[in-house]
Parts: sequence; C-alpha cells; structure tokens
Amino acid sequence: MSEVLINKVAFVTGGGSGIGEASAKALADAGASVAVADVDMVGADRVVEEILASGGIAKSYKLDVSDDAAVGTVIAAISKDFGGLHIAVNNAGIGGELAATGDQTPAGWRRVLSVNLDGVFYCMRHEIAEMKKSGNGSIINMASILGAVGFANSSGYVAAKHGVIGLTQTAAIEYASDGIRVNAVGPGFINTPLLAVLPADALVGIAALHPMNRLGTSEEVAALVLFLALPEASFITGGYYPVDGGYLAR
Repeated sequence: MSEVLINKVAFVTGGGSGIGEASAKALADAGASVAVADVDMVGADRVVEEILASGGIAKSYKLDVSDDAAVGTVIAAISKDFGGLHIAVNNAGIGGELAATGDQTPAGWRRVLSVNLDGVFYCMRHEIAEMKKSGNGSIINMASILGAVGFANSSGYVAAKHGVIGLTQTAAIEYASDGIRVNAVGPGFINTPLLAVLPADALVGIAALHPMNRLGTSEEVAALVLFLALPEASFITGGYYPVDGGYLAR
C-alpha cells in the first residue's frame, strides 16, 4: 500500500462488485480511507473485509442512489465517520430494460434513469457540499462509451450516460474555482457481473466490437479512476475519458 492518498477520504457507489470494487481497492491501496456503498451489503462487506485484510481503511454503507434523502444521510455519516470527503466515484448503475425505443416501457425508462442519472446527480449535490468544506475534491462519474454513441435496444441506458457526461461538464465549470474537479470515465464493455448473465456466444460478439477483440477488466478502468483522483491530475477537469479497447475509434 502506498501513501499518496493518505488522509484522503473516498466514497465509491456500487462498490460491492465490478468496477466499483476495483476502484475502491485501488484507492485504498493508494492510502485513502474508503467508504464502500452498495445496495448489496454482502458484496460491500466482502470488499471492506478484503481492504482491511490488506492493511487499508474502509467501511461499508447500504445505499440506493436513486433515493436522494438516503444519499444525503450516507454522505453525512461518511463525513462524521472519517472527518470529511475528498474523492467520490459515482459508479452505481444498472443495465436497464432491453427494448427498441418505441417498445421501451415508461417504468423501465424511469428505473434506469433514476439510478444511472438521477443517482449521479443526487450523489454529486451532497458530495459537492462536503468537498467545499474540505476546500478541494475530485468527483469521478462512471459514464460509458454509450455516453458518446447510440446502441440499439438500450435507449434508457444511452440517454442516462449521455446525461452523465453533460452533468459532469457543467459541474466542472461551476466548481473549478472551489478546487473541485469533476470528470467522467467511459468504459467499453467490461467483464463484470453486469455482463455475466449473457451467453458465451454473445460475449464473443461483444468482444469483437472492440479493435482489441476482448472485453476490458475492472482493474483497467480503476487505474484511470485512481489517476483522476491523484494530485498529478490537478489540472484535469470537465473531461470524458474512454477506456474502451478502441471501440469509439471505429
């Protein structure tokens, strides 16, 4: 474990698996105290136990990011437990309903927007308030390659991720003078539990959409998340950074 982020407090949503888990562990390895939040407490508790076993500092919190009041309560608890907030990774998300736009149900649309876009907004507004107290901060929003292009049968997910990028850019402008940086990461298709439900032949086809002809790993995304949290990234804000094996270059 290094000490580059010693005395920094990080908050990771969807931290119980996949990209969130890898990001929480990367931040802890860099010395940050990490608040691991998830609707799945089994996963969040496991990640915390593994961080503690590696000599890091972490605590788990149950959180549904689509509930603004719950987000505020959890972030207040994190500030009390750790003494502030300096880094936030707004990663929690769901895949959403698979249907052509005209067949998308209002309930399916509302559900994916409530988690993937509203949840990022709710987290950001409470995170910003805490970071302003600290005098600085780095917010990393998990967008997607589908925040830059379309994808058939995923209108809700695509709309939400496009919204995350716009929200990121807007907040970056608004809070730059407060020392708060806001950036978005755009993973390609990553080998996480979100894709694990797909049949093997479908995964092969998805991998082939990337010039590297493979799925990415959570650790590859977490490496960029960590960099954006570091002091070395101090002049980087308002950006959108794909980690996509060349997907968007086609």
